[in-house]
Amino acid sequence: MTIALTSPTLVSQRLQSIDALRGLVILFMLLDHVRETFFMHHQVVDPMTIESTEPSLFFSRTLAHLCAPVFVLLTGLSAWLYGEKYQGRGATSAFLFKRGLFLVVLEFTLVNFAWTFQLPPTVIYMQVIWAIGVSMIALSLLVWLPRPALIALGALIIAGHNLLDGVHFAPGSVMHVPWAILHDRGWLEVSDSLRMRTSYPVLPWIGVIALGYALGPWFARSSVAGVRQRRLLLAGVAALLGFVGLRLLNGYGEAPWSSYPSLVQTVMSFCNITKYPPSLLFLALTLGAGLLLLRGFERAGQARWISVLAVFGAAPMFFYLLHLYVLKLLYLACVALFGLNQGGYFGFDSIGFIWLIAVLLAAALYLPVRQFAQLKARRRDISWLKYL
Repeated sequence: MTIALTSPTLVSQRLQSIDALRGLVILFMLLDHVRETFFMHHQVVDPMTIESTEPSLFFSRTLAHLCAPVFVLLTGLSAWLYGEKYQGRGATSAFLFKRGLFLVVLEFTLVNFAWTFQLPPTVIYMQVIWAIGVSMIALSLLVWLPRPALIALGALIIAGHNLLDGVHFAPGSVMHVPWAILHDRGWLEVSDSLRMRTSYPVLPWIGVIALGYALGPWFARSSVAGVRQRRLLLAGVAALLGFVGLRLLNGYGEAPWSSYPSLVQTVMSFCNITKYPPSLLFLALTLGAGLLLLRGFERAGQARWISVLAVFGAAPMFFYLLHLYVLKLLYLACVALFGLNQGGYFGFDSIGFIWLIAVLLAAALYLPVRQFAQLKARRRDISWLKYL
């Protein structure tokens, strides 16, 4: 769901800031997917192993932690804005349900094929597009709740789901499949030739999209920019202070951190948080940073760099699909031209090359993404375009 017009400079600052933030995390996502493509010989676990992960790799990966939480939060916020535009929760609920189903199908088909290039597939990874799709389907029901109840439910899910970390169900149990989908990352055996991986358990993401929808009134047409920015500041700072406070206690919501002889490694340990499923502290850190960035982008006004970021954020699904296939084809071309050079993979020697390739790809993809965003804004009579 996006709120971009043909020219980002023509949209109000409150809406352009949303697209700009989405554009920034898209670029972080691009960096992370370049890493996963050309740095497979240095793959990281979740959380990362401090002793064996170089700082440049650690912080590059940590930047990508912003992507899913901000995407899901902004999906909820955009859903509220969609309802404001089309005057009703009924239209919002129907659109959320249909687009959620569309994203689930997209994950199982075009997205999964982009990762595996297997047809028919032997494994299907239920990743971020799946999680957003299921969260949208859930939100299609939750929009009917009063706003205070929605806020309470979203906060309860985010703050309380780590209490369920010790709950597991063995394969064959009636609860194994639903629990793997909701909270317990694992494998689902569909048949002798097909397995599914619940890479993104959806329960915490439902909490995030609910809070995103509840943010909607802050961005209403009649809202006051100064009031909104003050609320974003307070909410962002509160989330970050909550992260620091709970992290210092080294207790609930995350695996413990440790002190190291090196200050850099100690900071790495402190920021080493769990994404699958996203812990309370993972969401406090990333959503807090996201809210502050959203405020900063709105206050930046019509700066040129804001407009550039907003272009990437204006057609996020198109960019997502395009960059996956471009990366896969680039990797196959490199293997064909140069062979394997990293223990069974083609890859670069340093994280600096990963950043360089990400910057070059961002520049190369800018024009097609802008053209598609302009097409969406111009051809509103083509109904299926709004699903991309």
